[in-house]
Amino acid sequence: METKTVLRPTVIADLDHFYTFQLDQEAAHLAAFMPKDYRDKIAFISKYTKLLAKPTVHMCTILVENQIVGSISKFELNGNAEITYWIDRHFWGRGIGGTALQTFLQLEPMRPIIGRVAFDNVRSQKVLEHGGFQKIGTDKGFASARQKEIEEYIYQLG
Repeated sequence: METKTVLRPTVIADLDHFYTFQLDQEAAHLAAFMPKDYRDKIAFISKYTKLLAKPTVHMCTILVENQIVGSISKFELNGNAEITYWIDRHFWGRGIGGTALQTFLQLEPMRPIIGRVAFDNVRSQKVLEHGGFQKIGTDKGFASARQKEIEEYIYQLG
C-alpha cells in the first residue's frame, strides 16, 4: 500500500517536531553537517523562525496521514540554490523522501539547485539520484554531528 505524502508550507508550530527529529543520534550521524548547537532547542527555534521569514527560503513540512514526518527546504548560499530535507527515522524506507523531493521540485522553480550529502549516506544519495540530480563533485567539511571532517558529495539538478 502506497503512503500518501503531502507537503504544506512550514509554520512555526512545526519547528518543535523538526527539533525532536534531529535529536535522533542515528539520523544526526547520517546528516552529519549540522549546526554546532543543534541540541540547543532555543537556538534551533530561533534560527528556523528567522529562516521562515526570509524570502529566499522555501520551507515545507512533510505530512503522512496528517502526521508531521519531515521537512524539505530550498535556501540560498552564496547566490546558489540548495536543497535540504529530513525524514523522521521512524519513516525511513517508505519512499517518503523521494516522493517529497519530486513534489517539492514541482513547487520550487529555482534551477540549478544543489544537494549535498555525507559520503556514507547512501539512502539520501539515492533519493537525489532518483530525483534527477547528478553528482558533480565532492567537498570536505567539519561534520558537527561526528566531530570530525568528512567528505560530502555534491549533486545538482538543472
